Amino acid sequence: MPLIRKDSQLDTSRQPEHSEGAETAAAEDRGGGPAAWLVARGLIPETSPKRVFAAATFVNQIGKGLFIAGAALFFTRSVGLPVSQVGLALGAAALIGLAAGIPVGRLADRRGPREVFRLAVVVQALSVAGLVFVQSFLSLVACVCVVELATSAGTAARGPLTRTLGAPNPTRYRSYLRALNNIAVGCGALAAGVAVQVDTRTAYVSLILGTAVMFLLSAAVASRIPSVAPKPVPPEGSRWPALKDKPYVTLTALDGIMTIQNQVLIFALPLWIIGHTDAPRWFVGASVAVNTALVVCLQVRVSRGVVSNASAGRVARRAGVAFLLATALIAAAGGAPGWVAVVVIVLGVVVHTMGELWHAAASFELSFGLAPEHAQGQYSGLFAIGQGLSNAVGPPLLGVLCLGWGEPGWLVVGALLLVVGQFVPLVVRWSDRMRVHSPG
Repeated sequence: MPLIRKDSQLDTSRQPEHSEGAETAAAEDRGGGPAAWLVARGLIPETSPKRVFAAATFVNQIGKGLFIAGAALFFTRSVGLPVSQVGLALGAAALIGLAAGIPVGRLADRRGPREVFRLAVVVQALSVAGLVFVQSFLSLVACVCVVELATSAGTAARGPLTRTLGAPNPTRYRSYLRALNNIAVGCGALAAGVAVQVDTRTAYVSLILGTAVMFLLSAAVASRIPSVAPKPVPPEGSRWPALKDKPYVTLTALDGIMTIQNQVLIFALPLWIIGHTDAPRWFVGASVAVNTALVVCLQVRVSRGVVSNASAGRVARRAGVAFLLATALIAAAGGAPGWVAVVVIVLGVVVHTMGELWHAAASFELSFGLAPEHAQGQYSGLFAIGQGLSNAVGPPLLGVLCLGWGEPGWLVVGALLLVVGQFVPLVVRWSDRMRVHSPG
């Protein structure tokens, strides 16, 4: 039984393929004014459902920024828990949360991703609000596990929503959302800074409750997204095709390794600048700002040429080369005098960011393109596991290699990312061969 009336469902299987330029022209033809001007310049999506989902995602990511910047300080300075216990609880919860991705993704495939996304975000909001009652290590573990399970569930449901609403080019739409998310997380982090500066119980509780409100508002906005009709499942299809898809599992592992690059600029580089170079300390923030500005301005532009699995494989290979060059530049800053180190690090950040943009575009395209239409949620949940494990493993690995070994360690990281990038096109061709021999 469908959850809502069929005439209010969004089924893109019958939508004709058309170019992005045609979508933009159509949007302009529907009327002038500010909206048409913004669409023509790529500042807002072409259609109303895309804009609504972008708004829901933007609000959600503001909440994420609040939580990332202030949660750990709430637990240590307001609740009074030791840093070691907070770190253990957050790390364990992040790993446990990954377990929700595949089963919730399958539920999204069968019951509709919009409904599952809204439910996950509501649970996320309620569990975050429950953090204000945390008084012990065990209660912290219980609450943050629910938060992470809901977060993982929302990520799994977001995949098929993005693919359907973003048709015929979901990679470009996902790139737009990524640029928007960077702005939103930054706004949330800046707002959290107010609570951190005030440094009182009331301020920290307000931060946590503000996060919950953002999540609830995101769920409310998402209610305006058209329901997505589930895709029919092939009669001979498996209940859990993602786990049996060897090329996709391999791609998930490779992408997880390459996702370690996300920790380079936010974890390894700041510690490298302060402890191993003569660059001024304030440059830590400047390097992050350069990266954020480039992502916001260039992510959509970089993704325009990534329209097939083959092109995504080529871009992933290019990303690996960029990461090796970037790590070599950052390593070279270790022996350079002050302002020379600044210039070298800026070059390293720019090159690394280009690799990040290429990696993101390839990751978006392959996560959609190598997954069957009827199991996008399940595959999205699997793909998120690789990225989640990377976020857990990345900091300690970079700490040992880049900060412990110094310059040689940076080169080892770059070489690892280079090799992974070269393997991605091979996995793409493997997947294409498997689909030819198994058309069902």
